[in-house]
Amino acid sequence: MTAVRTTAKVIVGFVALGVLAVMAVLVPIPGPTQLRTWAEGLGGVGVVAFFAAYAVFTAAPIPRTVFNLAAGLLFGEFVGVSVALASTVLSGLLGFLLARSLGRDAVLRQLHRKPVRLVNDRLAHGGALAVASLRLIPVIPFAPLSYLCGVSSLPLRPYLVGTAVGSFPGTVAVVVLGDALTGTTPPSLIVCYVTFALLGALGVLRATRSTEQKTVAVVEDSHSERSGPPGG
Repeated sequence: MTAVRTTAKVIVGFVALGVLAVMAVLVPIPGPTQLRTWAEGLGGVGVVAFFAAYAVFTAAPIPRTVFNLAAGLLFGEFVGVSVALASTVLSGLLGFLLARSLGRDAVLRQLHRKPVRLVNDRLAHGGALAVASLRLIPVIPFAPLSYLCGVSSLPLRPYLVGTAVGSFPGTVAVVVLGDALTGTTPPSLIVCYVTFALLGALGVLRATRSTEQKTVAVVEDSHSERSGPPGG
């Protein structure tokens, strides 16, 4: 029975691949320029719809990169960056408020544990700079960090400022890349934007490196305290 099911799944998989291959050949796929023209035809309605979809979907653990590329491709560099950054802040706000309303009590019950208290204090006292430094690290997913900040003691205003500042360099770089797919952005302008984004990211990371090193040291001290002195 197991062999039959496995064979059936393989057959279904090949059939699905075949259907997709046929669709790729028969169904016309619009190019970047056609997509830009289509988005321009939608006017403000298209911008608002994209803004709402970006904010809602990325509040869940859905990567922002696809939306940033789409923003540049559909709306160009200026409107694309504006919409993407505004949607990012709104998405961060939604995730923050959701986590604060649902999970804050559970964290409060764990504040007697030094590692938990340390992370909470790091965010609460680090403020916007702490959030910005974390937003600049590509391997940290956007939505989970929003949830983490929401359950901490971090106030809302510095969280939003840090989210906007920390997300700005990466957002600009990816949106400009999306705009470049249409072939309308001068290469020199792309280089300038990417350089600006990298310099901004390096600046904030350098400013917070010493603080992060202190955080690691405190965590190690907390583990040594919990282990206690060896028995005599």
